[in-house]
Amino acid sequence: MTTESPYTYSSSTKSRRSDELINTYFLRPLAGLLVRVLYRTPVTPNQVTTAAIASGFVSAYLYLQGTPEQTLLAGIFLTVKDFLDTADGQLARARNLFSRRGRFFDSIGDVVVNFTVFCCMGVSLRRTGLGNEGLLLSLIAFLFLTLRVSYHVFYQTSFLHLEGRYETNRTSEEVNARDLGSDPWTLRLQQIYLLCYGWQDRMMAGLDRWSRRGKPVDPALWYADPTALRLSGLLGLGSELFLLMICSVTNVLPFYLLLNILVMNGVWGGCVVYRRVLAGRLQAQTT
Repeated sequence: MTTESPYTYSSSTKSRRSDELINTYFLRPLAGLLVRVLYRTPVTPNQVTTAAIASGFVSAYLYLQGTPEQTLLAGIFLTVKDFLDTADGQLARARNLFSRRGRFFDSIGDVVVNFTVFCCMGVSLRRTGLGNEGLLLSLIAFLFLTLRVSYHVFYQTSFLHLEGRYETNRTSEEVNARDLGSDPWTLRLQQIYLLCYGWQDRMMAGLDRWSRRGKPVDPALWYADPTALRLSGLLGLGSELFLLMICSVTNVLPFYLLLNILVMNGVWGGCVVYRRVLAGRLQAQTT
């Protein structure tokens, strides 16, 4: 599909306030160059998503080989995957081609690729001296990465809904009557999405209620707080994969596991604590 309207970079981005710093200053400007090239071509966002998934699987294969040179290449292909994963959404927004099918396809592709990458990385670490602990730590790291990214997405989506933007995504994707009327492929992808992410979405909604102390707050202040959004932006997929890429290029994957499980979860804990303090402050202002 081609389009006659002119391409503008601003129409392809989300919100600077809720986006990750690495997206705002690196990945999105770079992806914008590719989107500008693809904008008037028949290439679709879903085809770019497919290329991103393929690059992710190449990265997983290279991690499995385990040599320093191939680990370096694995990190590079992982960044290519992240770059294309950024470009597919920007192309969809620039052309105004939001689709529920593309939304689910993208998210399912992310979790499948990430799981495969961490499994292959764990198998490689098991062969190189860490034993079964290397595989176990890799799977734990995958789980925590997935949860942290879901936390970021929950608050980013909530903020964008507050702005009346990006309404293709919902904070909860439980099947409703309207979804049942969608085309069969979209509905099937939604059901697969729920298997992967439904429990995470419920967990993040519960964590949000706990952070608010179970009491109502002004959504305009709660979901749009700049500091809270900037903190949770550190947990987005782009930031997480960039950290893995750096440790892959420098061939320090065991160190990455420590960063993932200890440091990044510490950042997540800081986000939750800040939200908890923010809720108390906002609730005090209304009493």
